[in-house]
Amino acid sequence: MKRWGTRILLIGVFFWLLHTMRLKQRETLQAGPGPGPGPGAVELPDRTFTFRLDPAAFRAEFPQLQSYRCRELIPGDGVCTGPPGPPLLLLAVKSHPASSARRATARRTWARPGVLGGYQVRAVFLVGVSPDPRHMALLGRESGLYGDVVLWDFAESHHNLSLKERCFLRWVGARCGQADFIFKGDDDEFVNPPALVAYLHQTPDAAHVIHGNIQRHAVVFRGGKYRVSSALFPQDTYPDFPAGGGFLMPRASVPALAAASERIPVFPLDDVYLGFLALAAGLRYRHDDRFRVYGVKDELCLYGEAFMVHGVSLDRAEEVWRGLYMERRCNGMGPLPS
Repeated sequence: MKRWGTRILLIGVFFWLLHTMRLKQRETLQAGPGPGPGPGAVELPDRTFTFRLDPAAFRAEFPQLQSYRCRELIPGDGVCTGPPGPPLLLLAVKSHPASSARRATARRTWARPGVLGGYQVRAVFLVGVSPDPRHMALLGRESGLYGDVVLWDFAESHHNLSLKERCFLRWVGARCGQADFIFKGDDDEFVNPPALVAYLHQTPDAAHVIHGNIQRHAVVFRGGKYRVSSALFPQDTYPDFPAGGGFLMPRASVPALAAASERIPVFPLDDVYLGFLALAAGLRYRHDDRFRVYGVKDELCLYGEAFMVHGVSLDRAEEVWRGLYMERRCNGMGPLPS
């Protein structure tokens, strides 16, 4: 019996040592496996991990993201002009030249300019270049009619969305520094400016944090649309970031994010890239589930409670806006912009 007891003890010690070794291996991988970062590498610690970005790896795999210098074909210099007025809430909407119907729906509904709850609300559509001349011609006509388009000379693509993040920070600093808050979103969603304005009034520290649906140390995908190679980023989790479908940032965050964008390699996923910039800038987050970046049960009054809902069809966006703010089919809905 004594020998069996000794064997069981030894087996227990063996598995404890194995478990300890695996934990240490995982910690080493999170800290950055393999050889140390090359010259010029950026190290960004949060409370859990230290993230390392090697500019040489980014230049090797995504050279166009690193070398691009923001150049505007349509500068959008009239978006934030005019006499002083109420605090400005700017709706900055990522769009595609081919998405003219989506922009038209937004302008009729949630992106309509006006004054709302003591805030001036304006929209700007952030666009890259399409190879289709018809789309570009239509975009030029829209810009002439509404003056709410910024067009850069990079091609529209999934990875180039990160360039919209970087170039927008430059644009807003140069041409719309008076924006008190900026909502960043997409054109394929329903946005609820009355709810956003009410939230700003109700949140005492709103001007000191970035607000959104915060993804905490999300897992790195090695395949599919959101694939990132281990050569580019060997760690298996990301820093915290606001999901890109919609988030709200205060004016005070823009200079720090823009400065970080000058030294952080451009990451090929736009929401993760913003997370790296925010970490480098030392900015804080506030999570709120009402940034419904993953959809919501399709009931009218639930849209009224949300700040935004991602992936909403054009017809449904119009129906929701009409039901909430024209037909008033839910109680407690705020006023429309005047």
